[in-house]
Amino acid sequence: MKLTVFGATGGIGGHIVRQALDAGHAVTAVVRSSASFDLRHPALEVATVPGLTDPELLLPALTGSDAVLSGVGARGRKAGTVASDATRGILAAMADSEVRRFVAVSAAPLAPPPEGEGFFSRRILLPLVRAALKDVYRDLAVMEGLILQSATEWTVVRPPKLVNKPVTGRYRTAVGGNVVGGHTISRADVAHAMLAALHDPATIGQGVGVAY
Repeated sequence: MKLTVFGATGGIGGHIVRQALDAGHAVTAVVRSSASFDLRHPALEVATVPGLTDPELLLPALTGSDAVLSGVGARGRKAGTVASDATRGILAAMADSEVRRFVAVSAAPLAPPPEGEGFFSRRILLPLVRAALKDVYRDLAVMEGLILQSATEWTVVRPPKLVNKPVTGRYRTAVGGNVVGGHTISRADVAHAMLAALHDPATIGQGVGVAY
């Protein structure tokens, strides 16, 4: 497949690019500055754009692509509306192209706690996390709303706390909800799950929880 990856310099996006190349895909990595992206590969094209909000600037990066993956997200509590703004531009560019498959990363707190989740997680931990990062999750909620209203064949992957560990490919998923008792996952395994979703029709039009 030929894939276009947005947020390619981020923690998840970088793993998506590398794993996709290792799997034999052709990849267009969209970056704001090529100087911040030093990966080189025969099947890799780097598209430099000043921002992700102008669909016309994004269209060339979608040419010939079979699917789009977005690792765009907040890098801190004060990131503003980066996820929803970028996704709005990406979706508009996709609407003007022939690319329909879209996989984006969101966050576990955007889904309700799963049945069987413990009292501490449901009543204490999750409310504390939502309160501490309320602006980030508000932006992600807007982003998910835009995706839901789009004409794309979308999947939203919702991880809990992200950690920096190597890819294992050993994690749990929950289509349409969150993983019971799932509190962490590595950025590398989130990337793995996003790439796996591309080949799973059951994830189209679904939020997918992913965790260890």
